[in-house]
Amino acid sequence: MNFDRILILGAGAIGSVYGAFLSGNCGVTLIGNKAHVEAVNSKGLSISGDVHGTFHLKADTEIREIPEKTLIILTTKAHDSAIAMERINRLLKKDTVILILQNGLGNEEIVRHVIGSKARVLRGITTMAAEFFKPGEVRFWNGETIIERDAVAEEIAGIFEASMLRTRLSDDIDSEIWSKAVVNCVINPLTAVFRVRNREIVADSLATVRHQLVRECVAVGKAEGITFPKDLEKEIDMEISNYTNFSSMCQDIMKGKRTEIDFLNGKIVELGRRNHVPTPVNETFVCFIKFLEEKNELPRED
Repeated sequence: MNFDRILILGAGAIGSVYGAFLSGNCGVTLIGNKAHVEAVNSKGLSISGDVHGTFHLKADTEIREIPEKTLIILTTKAHDSAIAMERINRLLKKDTVILILQNGLGNEEIVRHVIGSKARVLRGITTMAAEFFKPGEVRFWNGETIIERDAVAEEIAGIFEASMLRTRLSDDIDSEIWSKAVVNCVINPLTAVFRVRNREIVADSLATVRHQLVRECVAVGKAEGITFPKDLEKEIDMEISNYTNFSSMCQDIMKGKRTEIDFLNGKIVELGRRNHVPTPVNETFVCFIKFLEEKNELPRED
């Protein structure tokens, strides 16, 4: 299958980066909020960081039609997946492919629950990071895209590689998803609570908390049949120490937005209960983030 169109559904920071890279070789449309769409359509999309440039591509606030041979890259927040799929359900075609590139656990089940067998669903993850400065402007840090292996995924990987997006296919996507989720369960809540850049949480004073978060996630993952590498705590500390960006959850809290906590630490707590695995530290951070979300909803005095 050769894709004639690529739609980036949920073109925030990460989605916009994918759109920018892919626009050089494919017909791409960003689907995002009104302010971002208007900025991209009028001035182009400005990318800074590991790549600098202005990219001119189409943008819209909704998917109005889905042509045959369309690839939809889903980069909405995980909690927006269901409503995003409901809005396009009637437009889907049998040859539509939906590639999920979101944080968290259980995302593909939500998508499949809404659309059934109307389109092909593939799961992937990204190790790229991005920050949304203002409408039309994004900063990003390079990484790789990992997609579950199959024939269509091989074609997508070819398109991505031709567009300078490092990509590999995985024979065990569940382990890849879980490994990234564990990293996110450390980075996201800690940086959001303290409102700091990722590498700042690799402090000796936070080592006990970081490592206990990892241990709880690993215990739950093992109960779900996932295998993890040894010395994961040390590996994650080393990985985080290289990240100079603000996490997506930290950005959400600072902007007064809802976070993906339910799909990260919240999912660990949920699966822990199902498997009778205690997760007190993860549950504590779920409570902290929920409090910050509630606080953001309060009216503020000047």
